[in-house]
Order: sequence, then structure tokens, then C-alpha cells
Amino acid sequence: MRFTGASVPRREDPRLLAGAGRFVDDIDQPGLLEAVFVRSPVAHGRLIEVEADNARATEGVVAVITAEDLAECCSPMGLGMTGPLIVPAHLPLADTKVRFAGDPVAVVIATSRAAAEDGADAVEVDIEPLSSVTNAAAMGEHAAAVWDEAPDNVLWSGEEVWGDPDEAFSSAAHVITQTLTQHRHTCVPLETRGGVAEYDPSTGSLRYEVSHQNPHALRVHLAAILGMPASQIRIICDSIGGSFGLKSNPTREDVVVCAASRLLGQPVRWVEDRAENLVAGGHAREEQVSVEAALDENGVVIGLRADLVMDHGAYPFLNLPLSLFANIIKVLLPGTLRVRHYQFRGSVVATNKASFVAYRGPWEIECWVRERLMDLIARRLDLDPLEVRRRNYMDDDQFPGAMLTGPTLDFMTINQTLDRAVELADYHSFRSAQAEARSVGKYLGIGLCTYLEPGPGPTNYGQALGFTYEQRSMQRARVKLEPDGSVTAFTSQQPHGQSHETTLSQVVADELGVPIDAVRVVCGDTDQVPFNMVGTGGSRAATLGAGAAQGAARIVRHKLLAVVAGMLEANPDDLEIVDGVVAVRGSPDRSKTVAEVARLSYMAPFTLDEALGDGFDASFDFETPAGGWTQSTHVCWVELDPGTGLVTVPRYLVVEDCGKMINPAVVEGQIRGGVAQGIGSVLLEKIVYDDTGQCITSSFMDYLLPTAAEIPRIDIEHIEGPSQGDVPWRGVGEGGAIGSPAAVCNAIEDALSPWGVEITEQHLPPSRILELIAPTSGPAAADH
Repeated sequence: MRFTGASVPRREDPRLLAGAGRFVDDIDQPGLLEAVFVRSPVAHGRLIEVEADNARATEGVVAVITAEDLAECCSPMGLGMTGPLIVPAHLPLADTKVRFAGDPVAVVIATSRAAAEDGADAVEVDIEPLSSVTNAAAMGEHAAAVWDEAPDNVLWSGEEVWGDPDEAFSSAAHVITQTLTQHRHTCVPLETRGGVAEYDPSTGSLRYEVSHQNPHALRVHLAAILGMPASQIRIICDSIGGSFGLKSNPTREDVVVCAASRLLGQPVRWVEDRAENLVAGGHAREEQVSVEAALDENGVVIGLRADLVMDHGAYPFLNLPLSLFANIIKVLLPGTLRVRHYQFRGSVVATNKASFVAYRGPWEIECWVRERLMDLIARRLDLDPLEVRRRNYMDDDQFPGAMLTGPTLDFMTINQTLDRAVELADYHSFRSAQAEARSVGKYLGIGLCTYLEPGPGPTNYGQALGFTYEQRSMQRARVKLEPDGSVTAFTSQQPHGQSHETTLSQVVADELGVPIDAVRVVCGDTDQVPFNMVGTGGSRAATLGAGAAQGAARIVRHKLLAVVAGMLEANPDDLEIVDGVVAVRGSPDRSKTVAEVARLSYMAPFTLDEALGDGFDASFDFETPAGGWTQSTHVCWVELDPGTGLVTVPRYLVVEDCGKMINPAVVEGQIRGGVAQGIGSVLLEKIVYDDTGQCITSSFMDYLLPTAAEIPRIDIEHIEGPSQGDVPWRGVGEGGAIGSPAAVCNAIEDALSPWGVEITEQHLPPSRILELIAPTSGPAAADH
């Protein structure tokens, strides 16, 4: 019996497809009040007054809470750090100043959602407008300051050098300089943010049931901000309708809802509406990289300079340093290029926009810039993009080795993913077909992208990111046998669509030799699950979450075998567990069921061997093994209509190596979902602000999402290199969204090559395609 490696049907599906999931909006209990936030209509201004008398007189309104009310029961959020990492302290509700259009200035609590919305409409907010900052590049002394602590709006800046870039550039045969811009977009989960807070005055305890992917971090920060013992706060995360990173940090609204319940002594619910989500829920990806590449005569990058500017929005997040993603971009940008001389500069800048949030591969721009650079080199030197990659990627005989920036590169098959993708794509035949199509006015393009996904990265990855202590990724799991022989596994992972209930059950069931239906996975309850300040994120579950669960189950297995060996007077090495029965190999009549031994361990433990110890209950801390990289190549085909600017994607291919797969169907679902998001980010999705700081993409009429009509069939080929050890699984949660924007953009530039267009931005809807080709007099000859 082997569940691991099989496409076992998702155990979550019967519950969710039958409508039996428990989402925040499903919660109903006596005395439940509803919360609606009053938000700033302007992007930047001094908050003069919040007049709430009319709102308090509105039928059904129980309370209107402002920053003044919260100051009595909440400490400021943020660390109040002043440099080199500036993290300004701030209250959950704006007090003296508003910093983006959507900034919460008050919350109305009422007996119904409708009454709360009526009350919110009755609140009058007096704001003295100030100049707003809508472009991160406008940092400096002449820009309005979002925070007094950062007069130039730079919250963090850093620089690091490897090798001698100046020497590399002085000796270069060619130098390429370009500024590459990635636009602002957002996560758009099916279920928006929300939670139900219930404070019990009789015990002084707070229960917060919330749509969140990081319950322990939320608990830690709520305890500090609310001034409550952590032991008195319980976070519950049940069904979660997606996140993609949006729900990874404790937010100001979380604090306000919990504080409101504490002030009123009643349960309070807040569910974000879609307009709130798009305007104030948090945005991602808005970055710019000015890149310079020094090339030898063969087009090989010998020196690299990169200058990153990240638009962080108004408010810092709490759980991770705001410099983290800039540092990940810095470390991963060279990838497996041969380059040995590299200079990186980075800035994280405050603007009057919604705050930065993680979004599926929040460091994705490192891949986009590097893979765009490969195609830019090809255009400038009149080479094929495939040939440029062959010349620039490290050879197989250089592995194991190290990335220029430090992380170990071991168990590498990245070149094999490229070779196999080129073979499956019939790349060279496509070039002939492309030329023939252009001769009849049909413009086809093909784009490549090859990259590494830290899933979760090697053991020295954290050190490369700049942690000052020896940072290793580690996770704990707990597994125990119940009295009837069933199994409960407690994980610190917090799934929100990743199928952990299925995959962890597969791992534990295989290790203990029990049916998969006998395993229950518990997550999302801080009173029960092991501590973890990251929750689910960073493609960590396949290695760390599953490795911890396997390790805990293995301890239970060894104890079980030792105890049964004593009962049967056998050697533990001669025993096996199959279908819940522990038996001597070759002698099935000499056996005990897991259920009967488990029952004795509870009812009469004194009758069992001393190997039982404290029972069949074990915890295990699993640390990242060697390896840790998922490796992929994406190939995207596009067809472009120069008359309308419309780009269609008729075919897409991914070749990847994530080690062994716990559940191939889950792996492929993760990859396809990420690719769909990447296609949408290039062709459709964009958050837009006007010059006054107003977000003008506040509905799905303006913020366009991909549908099944825009997403092609996505073919996936798996290859499997040497195993990285006893836990051979690696994460794939973010890779689809990391690789696809580069592959799509490269394919579009390839289709536009008759016009001589060079793609320097990621958002390419039809209107932008028409703008790019309009200055030309039409496509050049087919042999251009």
C-alpha cells in the first residue's frame, strides 16, 4: 500500500463541494454584531475630525469606534524603528493623518450589515488634503513625506557587491542597459478578508475565527498590541477561500475587530466587500529594476548591475521585515548564470497607496528581469534566445556549487528542464513555421523562461538573505494514535487551497501503514497546532510540513513496532504494518491490529512494553535538508493580431523537477493555477491610481481577471533528478506564477520582432500593444 506518489482524490472536496465548508460569512451565533469601516476618501491629508453623532443615532448602530477609543486599549502597531529599516509606529485606525485613499478612520458596529453600512454613510470625516506621492521613483527631498520618520520616503535601502563589477564593465565587448517595470496588481482570493472576534469578559479570553494563512503570527501580534497574554488568545482558521499571500500578515482591521469585541463584550464580525478588497486589501508587485549587463564577445554576461525600487505603499506590515523581499530579489537575481561580478542596489519606498502584500512568489521580478535580459541580449546581438541561455547558464559539471550570492546549488536538473522543454516544444521547427506564418500576415511568438524556485531553498538560504544568525527553516508536527487506532496529525501549516489535508494524510498513512481515511489532519487552531511564524507560505509545505509529519509518524511507528515486538516475542525488524495490522513477515497469524494496541495504550498502558513511554504520541522538528530547489522551464506560444492588439495564448508547456511528488494531481493543479495567474498579470490585471492617489480599479469592471477562455491547455512534464534524501519532496506553490510572466512577455516580444519592439514593461493589454507598434510604419520584411 503506497498512497504517496498517487493522485489520491482530495479529501477536502466532499466537504467543500457540498457547501459544508465553514467560511467567515457562514458563522452565526447569538448577539453577533457586524462591523463596517469608514475609510478616507483622500490619499493624503491631516485628519481634523471624525464626526459620528449622526451615525451613533442611526437605527441599529451600537457603537462608532475611532482612534481615540482604541488608544485606551491598543498599543501602536509597528516597531517604531528609525533606521536603517524604518518601521513607523501607527494606530490601527488613522488618528492625525490619513495616508491612502481607503485608510480606515473609524469602524461602525451594528446589529446588521445594512445598519452598519447606513451608520458608516452617516459618519462625517474632515480632512485637510496634502500632496500625495503616487510614484515610488519620486522619492527625495522634494516629495511629500508619507511618514515624518522618512522625509525622503525611503523606508530601507541597501547595496551589496560580489566580485569586481567595475572591472567587468571596463573589459566588456558589449553593454546592455535597460529599465524594466512591473506593474501593481493584487491577489483577488475568492473569499475576501474577514473574521469574527469573540471576547469573553468572564474569563478575559479572546477567540478570533478568521480567514488567515498565518494564525500563530496573528496571535503573537494581537497579544502585543492588545496588551493581552497570548495564553488568553485563540486563533481559529477553518475553511479559507484562498489568499495567495494577501492573508499572511496581521492587519489593522484584525486588531480593530478584536478590540471592538473586547470593548463591547459581544462577538463582532467583519467581512471585507470586493471594493474594499481591491482598494484597501493590499497590493503587490509594483517594482522597477534598472539593469546593466556587461557581455563578452559571445553574449555571455560577465558583469551585472541592478537597481531595484519597490513601491511599498503606505503602511508597513508586521510579520516580516519590509526589506525581506528586496533581499530575496537580490539573492535570486543571478540564478544559475555564469556571472561572477554583481552589484545590487535596492530601495523600499513609501507612497500614498494601499500597502504591499505578498503575492504568490513575491520575489518574481528577479526571474522576470533575468529572463527578459536573456531575450534582450538575443535581440541586440542577433542571436536566438535559446542560444543565449545555453551560453549563459552554468554547466552541469559546475553542480554541486553555489549561486553567486551564496546559496548552495545541489541536486540540480535545471538544464535538463530546458533541454526537455525545447524537445517537447519542437522549438526549431517552430522557427520555420513562424517565418512561414509571417509571410502571410500571421504573427506568432514563442517565449522561454528557466528558473529556480526556493521550495524552500537550501540550508544556507536564510544566511544569504542577510539574517545575522544561523537561520534554518524548521517546522514541527505532532502525530498521535487515538484509542480506536485512528491517527491525528497536527500541522503548523495553514492550508488555504493547497490540499494539505490530502497530502499530509498520504504521508502519515504510508508511514504508519494505516488506511488514508484513518488519518485526520488538524490545522488552524493555535490551541492545538505547533508554533510557526510563517504558516503556509514560501513553498515550504512539501518539504518542511510533510517532512515534519513523516518524522513524527516515524517515531510513533518505531514505538508501535517495539511494543508489538514485545507482545509477539519478535524482533521489531521482522515486523511490518499493512492495512492497520502489525504482523511478523511471512507469519500473518502472529499479529496485532493497530487498533487493539492503541486501545491498550490508553486503557491499560501498564500491560505494554516500556517502549510505549508516554504513549503513541510524538512531535518532530524537521529541518531543511540539502537541495531545496524546484527547477522549471516554461514555454509559451502566442498569436498576435496587429489590427486589434489582441494576444492569445494557444499553448503552454511546463517542464519541472520538484523531486518525488506526494500527489501528482495536486502538484499539477498548483502549477496550472500559478500559470493562469501569470498570464492574467501580463494580459489583463492591473491596479491603477490617478495622479491624486485615487485607486480607479475598484471593481471587476475595471480590474480584469482571466477566465477559462483566456487560459489554454497547460501541458506539464515531470522529470526527477537524484533524490535529496529521506524527504524527497519539494514545493511548487509559487513557481507557476514566478515563471509565466517572463515566458509570456518573451513570447510577445518574439511575435513583435518584425516591428523591432523591445518589451520593457510587464502589462501588455491590447491597447498597449497597439501603442507599441503605432510609431512604426508597419512590420519590416519577414527576414528582419
